[in-house]
Amino acid sequence: MFPIKFNHSIDLQEPVVIPPPPSPLDFKNKVIIITGANSGIGAATAMEFAKWGGLLTVVGHNKASLREVADKVIDVHEHSPLIVHADMTKQEEVRHIVDKTMATYGRIDVLVNNASVVEIGNIETTTMDQYDRVMDINIRAVFQLTSLAVPHLIDTKGCIVNVSSISGIRSFPGILAYNISKAALDQFTRCIALELRPKGVRCNSVNPSVIIKDVQKSDSMDDEEYEAILEQSMITHASGRAGLEEEVAGVIAFLASSMASFITGATLPVDDGHHAMCAR
Repeated sequence: MFPIKFNHSIDLQEPVVIPPPPSPLDFKNKVIIITGANSGIGAATAMEFAKWGGLLTVVGHNKASLREVADKVIDVHEHSPLIVHADMTKQEEVRHIVDKTMATYGRIDVLVNNASVVEIGNIETTTMDQYDRVMDINIRAVFQLTSLAVPHLIDTKGCIVNVSSISGIRSFPGILAYNISKAALDQFTRCIALELRPKGVRCNSVNPSVIIKDVQKSDSMDDEEYEAILEQSMITHASGRAGLEEEVAGVIAFLASSMASFITGATLPVDDGHHAMCAR
């Protein structure tokens, strides 16, 4: 046998560093429209997409709070978001959202329909003005904005995420018009998911339960009443607490990402199991 010879002259080189694959939550150069971005889930969603490099159009009716959200976005992302002030009950202002986004960015990749209102009342007490306000913002404006954005979403093979509610899949007394609007929004989600999937566009809904500081605190609800809702969430949520806006925002980003490429027409509860519980 021949003796084995070792070559001691080989120089050890620096190890080759292989960069990690891009994150499926990478939204760099993706344009995202978020309505109701003044506060709550909308504001948290803006921060979530900014964290992953998204180019944002933040929409809301309150100029001061919308500016605060935009400033926070700039803190985590060098890009300043496009701010659009809009009353979602006015057709021309809803149209302006798409027009200004296209003029600024030239594309739309994700539409997050989050703007929403609650009116307190049942079949005996809800006025037609209350009903019209809820339906105009929670479903009519969503219908209009989505229809305007769809041609651009088809171009980018983008997606839509609607922010619905557990009220869309469960019934709760005292917020009748809101319940109806969210059930309609879930049906809207399923219908357009089937219509648009052959054209490469996905559509899903998230259905949050009680979320701290979110839309469940209506203009007509005082702090004491809202605290009672948060206390009630201790027995209606499996973990004994209300949800956080960031917990919903993360699911919205997931549904808009490539990780959810085979998910469309879903209404996804983000409610700590509330939808699965018996009525309480």
